Amino acid sequence: MQNDFSQILVTEEEIDKTVRRMADEISRDYEGKNLVLLGILKGSVVFMGDLMKRLSIPVQIDFMKVSSYGTGTVSSGHVDIILDIRRKNLADCDILIVEDIIDSGRTLSYLAKYLRDKGARSVKTCTMLDKPSRREVEFVPDYVGKQIPDEFVVGYGLDYDEKYRALPYVAILKREVYEK
Repeated sequence: MQNDFSQILVTEEEIDKTVRRMADEISRDYEGKNLVLLGILKGSVVFMGDLMKRLSIPVQIDFMKVSSYGTGTVSSGHVDIILDIRRKNLADCDILIVEDIIDSGRTLSYLAKYLRDKGARSVKTCTMLDKPSRREVEFVPDYVGKQIPDEFVVGYGLDYDEKYRALPYVAILKREVYEK
């Protein structure tokens, strides 16, 4: 499997340091609020698990599953909600959408508006990895772990064809692996 990567982009140590920094910022910003971490399945699970363990404030969790990919590595440009959030008290919730990576910005931009329209008290976004060079819409996440170059990355929850999610680091996948 190591032969599938051109390089490790973010090490385990860098991930740990980054998650701790983000948890400190979020804990400070959400002190006294009704924070709900909203993980976007499946990629955010590893990051969200690490993040919530390091928060110093009470937190609730919930999940949504959405799809914006057509085939392979190409986005369809349309966001499909496969699993929606169901909360009776949404108006009392301060939602922090937790995502593994932001590319085009379409999904997070859409979800933030969707949740505001559903009546959430507040909605902000958090991502471990950000590729601002790939933005197709005006969108700036509220919390960013690391900005990365426009490379296809896997590990720490990110996959290609359901592989590589369990890697403890983020690596650049060789082009010949996903262009077969």
